[in-house]
Amino acid sequence: MGKTMKKTLGILGAVMALGLVLAGCGSKSTDNSVKKIQDNKTLVVGTSADYAPFEFPIMQNGKKKIVGYDMMIAQKIADDLGVKLKIENTEFPSLISELKNNKIDLIMAGMVSTNQRKKVVAFSKSYYTVQNVLLVQKKDADKFNNVADVKGKQIGAQQTTTQESIAKSQLKGSNVVTEGVLTSLTTELSQGKLSGVVVENEIANNYIKQYPDKYAIAKVKLTTPKDQRSVNIAVRKSDKALLKRVNKQITKLEKNGQLDKMFNEAQDLQVKSGK
Repeated sequence: MGKTMKKTLGILGAVMALGLVLAGCGSKSTDNSVKKIQDNKTLVVGTSADYAPFEFPIMQNGKKKIVGYDMMIAQKIADDLGVKLKIENTEFPSLISELKNNKIDLIMAGMVSTNQRKKVVAFSKSYYTVQNVLLVQKKDADKFNNVADVKGKQIGAQQTTTQESIAKSQLKGSNVVTEGVLTSLTTELSQGKLSGVVVENEIANNYIKQYPDKYAIAKVKLTTPKDQRSVNIAVRKSDKALLKRVNKQITKLEKNGQLDKMFNEAQDLQVKSGK
């Protein structure tokens, strides 16, 4: 075989090899996250409907429906994608597993983008800033002025949440009780089984609006760490195209004032429904 022929075959082989490499790279980087949802004609959002005004159940036309601030935003995202919205309700600790196992497309549950959660899922830009407080019975409002006052007391916090982390790290000496559902904790508080429950400030205010003679916010100060202040939408790390569409919609709702409007609407709906 001549040198020229060998050289030509060598070049052709190199080109073919490069083509295969590029083709392989292309297949790995393909992101069908938006297309898949549009093909299924449904956006499946996972939530834990015990966190009014973000998400909570109401009866509408004789049927149970999950509504709230997160659900309003979810509907806007579904509309932008041109698909129907389906809500999957589960306990908060199971949501990330549901997302990773492809049972849902997004998590919208008042979820904070902690550094620990960022290791396993991706998060959208923030659409709400968190501040945490200690919700107590109204008759005990003046009993808890500092951390020393909770020593030996039963303090509730929802399982696997930032509130659980804050309760355990800041309310030293208390006995932290966790439940998968927030409403179970507030019920135990009303029954006197718990001395307080660590909750987000707006959640606490809504309980007080609903039951002004039953609940109050204690004076003890809780610090919300910087990495635990932002509420975000969780997506799979591989779903970059979907994340881009979600962020685009949040930006739009923020700029046109719809985020604030929807939050107020969710609060009004909560009051009307007695949640």
